[in-house]
Amino acid sequence: MVKKVAVKIWIDGAKDSMITCDKLFINKRYHHSLFFLQLSLEKILKAVFISKKNESPPYIHNLSLIAEKLGLNFSDEEVHILDEISEFNIAGRYEDYKYKMYKKATSDDTQNLINKGKNLFDKFLKLV
Repeated sequence: MVKKVAVKIWIDGAKDSMITCDKLFINKRYHHSLFFLQLSLEKILKAVFISKKNESPPYIHNLSLIAEKLGLNFSDEEVHILDEISEFNIAGRYEDYKYKMYKKATSDDTQNLINKGKNLFDKFLKLV
C-alpha cells in the first residue's frame, strides 16, 4: 500500500473513532467513550508511525509504548495521560475490568480526560 494512502486510512479511522467518542459521551456512556478515545489516539499514533518510520505500525495497543517506538520526545505528563487512556482499551474488552472502569469514568473525569486526549490528538495530527 502506498504510504500516503495508508496514512490517510489511519487518520480517517482516528477521526471516526473520535466522533464516536463524542457521541458516546453525549449519551452518558462514559467508559465506552474513553474506549473510543483510546482507539482514536492509537490510530493517529499509527498514522504518525507510518509517516515517520515508513513501515507498518506495531501490533500493540499501549499508547505510550507506540509513542516510545516513534522515538519522539514526549513529556512525562503526556506519557502519563497516554497510560491513563490506555487503561480503557483493556476495560472495553474484559467485563470484570470494564466494571471497575465504569465506576471510575464519571462525567467530569471523562470530560477532563477527553480534553487532554484531544489536545494530544491535535499534536499528533500535526506530526503526520
